[in-house]
Amino acid sequence: MPAPCIMVLGTTSGAGKSWLATALCRFYSNQGLKVAPFKAQNMSNNARVVDGGEIGSAQYFQSLAARAQPDVRMNPVLLKPEADTRSQVVLLGQVDDELTRMPWRGRSERVWPAVADALDRLRAENDVVVIEGAGSPAEINLHASDIVNMRVARHAQARCLLVTDIDRGGAFAHLYGTWALLPPDERALIHGFVLNKFRGDAALLAPGPQMLQELTGVPTVATIPMQWNHGLPEEDGVFDDRSAGAAGAAVHTRIAVVAYPRISNLDEFQPLKNVPGVRLSWARGPADVDGADWIVLPGSKATAADLAWLRAQGLGGSIAAHAARGGRVLGICGGLQMLGEALVDPHGIDGTDAAGGPLGHVPGLGLLPLVTMFAPAKTVRRAAPVFGTVARPWAALAGVAVQGYEIHHGQTLPHPGMAAGGGAARAVLPGGLGWQNAVGNVLGLYLHGMFESDAVLRALFGASAPTLDAVFDRMADGVGRWFAPRALALS
Repeated sequence: MPAPCIMVLGTTSGAGKSWLATALCRFYSNQGLKVAPFKAQNMSNNARVVDGGEIGSAQYFQSLAARAQPDVRMNPVLLKPEADTRSQVVLLGQVDDELTRMPWRGRSERVWPAVADALDRLRAENDVVVIEGAGSPAEINLHASDIVNMRVARHAQARCLLVTDIDRGGAFAHLYGTWALLPPDERALIHGFVLNKFRGDAALLAPGPQMLQELTGVPTVATIPMQWNHGLPEEDGVFDDRSAGAAGAAVHTRIAVVAYPRISNLDEFQPLKNVPGVRLSWARGPADVDGADWIVLPGSKATAADLAWLRAQGLGGSIAAHAARGGRVLGICGGLQMLGEALVDPHGIDGTDAAGGPLGHVPGLGLLPLVTMFAPAKTVRRAAPVFGTVARPWAALAGVAVQGYEIHHGQTLPHPGMAAGGGAARAVLPGGLGWQNAVGNVLGLYLHGMFESDAVLRALFGASAPTLDAVFDRMADGVGRWFAPRALALS
């Protein structure tokens, strides 16, 4: 028989679907079951490299929580936004240019067979599949073309939990309104409501849950307390200032992460939030980098556009001034490309100009003597290099082995003219994965995931972050306490 499925739906984006699905993966795995996560379609610029290509970061972490090998079938469709009205489509791990060019609504029937097949094969190979929905299942404008919420639930006859963020207010209305907008056959699949991110006296919830059950027939099966500093990256990599550093520790390193519009792969900074003495903050203007020890330029899905935004905010001069004072600057992937002398895009891979033509030549920040050429072929691979000779102030990284991954269209090389004049960048990782400027304080890497290495954290900060396994087990323990008996039964 195919494995039973439990599905986590949300009343809104940000309600806690990814967090709860991850916790359930470890909860069921701890019961000795073979578990796989699944999300039919994810829209995120946070992706991980697995066998066969790339999937959304949330499903990658869910697979680790389930103690399963990450697999492209766990997230068969990944949409990576490149502009407000355009997303790159990744089908079963690989970029699909034809699907990328198709209108949004036209893709559904094209990709549904792959979605259904991926889910069916995971059900055939596992004891339970934990499915995550997207946004809300009651987006009535999208219901006819839905391939990620109730169409999946009907296909799998999943037992659905509907979770809401009670901290936002209006939780009972969100739950009732979502349930009410579903057709009767889909309402029947909702087995429980979950109140998430609760703060305060639980006695004040009454008689809300009872009244809601009288209206819908669906019980409220769990009230989950607010989980500050829970240790799991948010699905979209976003952190807020209330949970941007390890609690109770004196701050000795302030790290400002530049938050441009097409920011990507922010989940890789989660370990820094959990290191004692480290404080992360967003930088959206010059005042946000004042007093920072590090400025980080993270990944980007539209490097040239984000670079233009950065300059328009006045951050270009602030970053240059910080570097001139000897402050540390770290660029990762798109951030590395911005730190170079130029971005060259003759094919319009990274974006287009106002007339729809290729961007051509875009000046970089000039903090590393490098040039990036954007190519149609996309580099998607894992890597496990060892840092070579690294100058101060990053010298502690010398000789440290690190595991990570690459996802990029740009190909970066030393600027030939500057190299001839003695201004060559110093390679700090093999295979073009990392460079350092002559002074040493500016470091650029193509390697994502460096801070998930305990050796790197110890080298840079003399401390570690909690392991992911510890985070997953703590989440699973909470599920066991917060849910009503039998609420998570699979039959």
